[in-house]
Amino acid sequence: MMIDYIATFVFFFAVIDPIGTIPVFIAVTNGFSVKDKRIIATKAVLVSAAILVFFVVAGELILTSIEIPLAAFKIAGGIVLFLFALSMIFGESKPEEEVKLIDDTHETAIYPLAVPSIAGPGAMLAAVVSTEKSRFEITQQLQIAGIMLSVLVIVWIFLLLANHVHRLIGSSGASVVSRVMGLILSSLAVSNILSGIKLYFDL
Repeated sequence: MMIDYIATFVFFFAVIDPIGTIPVFIAVTNGFSVKDKRIIATKAVLVSAAILVFFVVAGELILTSIEIPLAAFKIAGGIVLFLFALSMIFGESKPEEEVKLIDDTHETAIYPLAVPSIAGPGAMLAAVVSTEKSRFEITQQLQIAGIMLSVLVIVWIFLLLANHVHRLIGSSGASVVSRVMGLILSSLAVSNILSGIKLYFDL
């Protein structure tokens, strides 16, 4: 099966939402030096990458070991992604919601930046669903993981340039982008649900 590189990239870009992470990063790093901000950004992206790669490698194996068919996971995952997308569109946008999670903890790179801002539930589900071992060869799974990691590189670049990007688009701009990403994600979620139904009923 051929990989649609652009569709895969858009899928991960929508679910990770690099631009929506910028206001969260600015809020959690307020008062930190430029050097510390770079360290926090790098640590957050590396932790997120480790989490998502774990789900690519072991997510489906865990499901198999507890005898959950992938079709059921795709349907459930699609529903969760759809609800997640709806919250991005109609509720508080991702930046607004996640800025509220900030406290005075010193582990800001891990929480709320790495989880749930970058490697959120939607991204974890996407990592499993988009690398089905029954559909893709190991080389294709590596390519998909590479696309996912390329989005994380974009996240890292955006975080390093966070103040410049934020000045350019503002919090309202980030909120608009997040809602647009939610709309794209809702379409992809419905596609996942239909794919899961097709797989489950062998249509």
